[in-house]
Amino acid sequence: MNVKTKDKIATGVFYAIAVLIVIILAGLLGYILVKGVPQLSWKFLTTPPQSFQAGGGIGPEIWNSFYMLIITMLISVPISLGAGIYMAEYARKNWITDLIRTTIEVLSSLPSIVVGLFGFLVFVIQMGWSFSVISGALTLTIFNLPLLIRVVEEALNAIPNTQREAGLALGLSRWETITRVLVPAALPAIITGVILAAGRVFGEAAALIFTAGQSTPILDFTDWNPMNPASPLNIFRPAETLAVHIWKINGEGIMPDAQAVSDGASAVLILSVLLFNILARLLGKVVYKRMTSS
Repeated sequence: MNVKTKDKIATGVFYAIAVLIVIILAGLLGYILVKGVPQLSWKFLTTPPQSFQAGGGIGPEIWNSFYMLIITMLISVPISLGAGIYMAEYARKNWITDLIRTTIEVLSSLPSIVVGLFGFLVFVIQMGWSFSVISGALTLTIFNLPLLIRVVEEALNAIPNTQREAGLALGLSRWETITRVLVPAALPAIITGVILAAGRVFGEAAALIFTAGQSTPILDFTDWNPMNPASPLNIFRPAETLAVHIWKINGEGIMPDAQAVSDGASAVLILSVLLFNILARLLGKVVYKRMTSS
């Protein structure tokens, strides 16, 4: 068998694997959407859930999921960006930085249930915040920081040194070179990492069961005072997310239409993740064009 034949066989195998993966993903998404989309309605998307009666919705759970996502990313993205820039551009290569990188790798491989128990002990018990939005958001921040830090560091390390030297040669300071040259060049990879981290946040359930809780109060969407216990913006209230709600329904739901609610909520979760990914990539392209054109 000559080299060209082997190359064709290997190429065909790789194409077959790729097609198989696409078929599996498409089948999984199609199965969820085919069962869940018929259950969707405006009432289902806006009304609160029912514990014993049929006809409940997932309105508060949708709000809690996006609210948790926004707070988590507002905390984790600046921290990870600063840490990644320090590790890539300022930290000297020695045993301390090697230990930090090893620690980050270990933390990124921790099961979410372990991180959830840590958040339960620290934020729920020790800090006295009980089951709340802030407890869940800080726990998810710990869960996502290792991934985001590594993404930022690797994105900056992938940029050729010639771009650093060019910025310094033009009279830019080191910080100006980082903010005006390196970060815009690494922005596509950083945005991809942020999207992956956001997807983990939106679909996470295990860590939030112990920190954000499995219930949510009746929210008053006419009152946006964060100090009001019924306000949607209150960060010290319990906040059952969509993923936790799906887990709870399938585990202990006793309403007559539990299966229909679970199917509909699963479809909303999938569609929300897809929509978020598309919007995040479009926003990233706009920001990238503005940063590179300025």
